[in-house]
Amino acid sequence: MVSLAQLWLPILLGAVGAFIASSILHMMLKFWHRPDYHGFSNEDEVRGAINKGKPQPGLYILPYCLPEQMKDPAAIAKFAEGPVGFMILRRAGMPGIGKSLGLWFGFCLLVAIFAAYLAGASLPAGAMPGQVFRIAATSAFMAFSFGSLPQAIWWGNPLRATLKDMIDGLVYALIVGAVLAYMWPHAA
Repeated sequence: MVSLAQLWLPILLGAVGAFIASSILHMMLKFWHRPDYHGFSNEDEVRGAINKGKPQPGLYILPYCLPEQMKDPAAIAKFAEGPVGFMILRRAGMPGIGKSLGLWFGFCLLVAIFAAYLAGASLPAGAMPGQVFRIAATSAFMAFSFGSLPQAIWWGNPLRATLKDMIDGLVYALIVGAVLAYMWPHAA
């Protein structure tokens, strides 16, 4: 067994590597994620209609109805007519990119910690790099990627965007796994 204290540097470097990779995929490779986001052709009218109701930040469902109302002909008609969707509203004002980047790095660090923990609990010092890589990268992939699946299943995220998110997660996981495998402690 290898302790997390022995793996602090590869954990940190793996998280930094995943963070840098995500910056490249999301900010520099504009062709990768940008086509997945769309604006309304009548954005000002949509914004005006939403603002008219003075909604608080939160998650909204359209059309909104309780489960027991799903058989009501009026609810059925609203779903048939459309639009059907989920909307997240945030506080007004420019998004805080610094806070989001800090939280994202914290998530990358958390994933690297758990990947290191699983590898460290499973393998001794001096383990073959391939074994370390397999456990660390697999667990990191699950953490980075599997959260996208419920978004597609329940919220209707487009399959193309979900697959891209999962590919991103694979890239981040390969980095975390490779760093841990490369820097794995040698047997005493």
